[in-house]
Amino acid sequence: MPILDAQTPPVRMSGASMAIIIGLCFAVAVLEGFDIQAMGVAAPRMAPELGLGPDQMGMVFAIANVGLAIGAAFGGWLADKVGRKPVFIGSVAVFGVFTLATMVADTFPVLTAVRFLTGIGLGAALPNMVAIASEISPPGRRTLITSLIFCGMPVGGATSALVAANLPQGVDWRALFLLGGAAPLILVPAFVILLKETRAVVDATRARPPSLATVLFGGGRAAPTLLIWLAFFPTLMILYLLLNWLPTLAVAKGLSASLAPQTALYFNLGSVVGSIVLAACADRFGWRWPLTLAFALFIAAIVGMATVTTATPILVLSAVAGFCLLGSQYALYGVTAGYYPALGRGAGAGAAISVGRLGSIAGPILAGAMLGAGAPVADVLRVMIPIAAFAGLTAFALSFIRPRGDSDPA
Repeated sequence: MPILDAQTPPVRMSGASMAIIIGLCFAVAVLEGFDIQAMGVAAPRMAPELGLGPDQMGMVFAIANVGLAIGAAFGGWLADKVGRKPVFIGSVAVFGVFTLATMVADTFPVLTAVRFLTGIGLGAALPNMVAIASEISPPGRRTLITSLIFCGMPVGGATSALVAANLPQGVDWRALFLLGGAAPLILVPAFVILLKETRAVVDATRARPPSLATVLFGGGRAAPTLLIWLAFFPTLMILYLLLNWLPTLAVAKGLSASLAPQTALYFNLGSVVGSIVLAACADRFGWRWPLTLAFALFIAAIVGMATVTTATPILVLSAVAGFCLLGSQYALYGVTAGYYPALGRGAGAGAAISVGRLGSIAGPILAGAMLGAGAPVADVLRVMIPIAAFAGLTAFALSFIRPRGDSDPA
């Protein structure tokens, strides 16, 4: 069977073909971001209607990330074997179907099952987007192109928050999942026709696929792999805590239910800007100081959010937090691909995303447990400070290890 050559250079293609692939991946990222944020902005209405308490909503948020972790690990490995395109298209179809199914989930067990299966589809798409970005990127532009693709997620999240804030009278939260589920299914034929396979191949007699352990820990990759995992885990823990709970936390801080979704909107809009700015800085100056400063500024924003009580500062600080947090996370996506050979790029990215999703599982559960136990919102926010500091220090340490995964040292 054809397999990837470990030293395969970036796929050569015209500017138009690259733009089409970036556009398709961006569209999927938008849809993923829409679905993820839809749960957060729908929660204040969904929970009372279905009779779910904070601890149950925390489990609902978390179970999607369990599925996402499994989907990322399996999807990255499978795409290395059979190709990016079929796995990518299949994952889009799966999360479209089960996003639609969220509309009819009327009990806690059913909602939990549906969101788990949605997460499987979402997760399988993510490492393929990382690998595709790496495989089409010219030298010195890997971080920027990866971030351009992944900034579609906060665009989708902002769209979800905007739609939720402007639903017509009489239209309930289910409309979000109708839009979020129908769109990927409508776009699947376009992916079939327009998406090109970016996984370069050679004859199987020339190269043999390494084991997963070799991909992750061979060739001097043990230290960077562990540091990548240690950076992903706390970053995604904080990210998904905020994505799922930010509107609810804003209500607890005194904002009206109608204004609370705007915190998610500002968070995601800040994320789009941060993704592009931090990626451009990382490609131009190296990523050590842009990411370190971004984590420090994020901590300052969280300290501010824990103390302010009026709408305008909360919205501004939500945007700053999004700028720093998602900008840093997407830069890490771009950095990660360079540490793994082409033969195992999908598996390497999938493993990192899967470990990170363990953090994304823990984050929503932690917030739900704290709120359910009566902890004040300020405490929920402050608990993120040492976690963010650890993530920043880990990313700083990783920057001293030069990527050796392939011929492009981006």
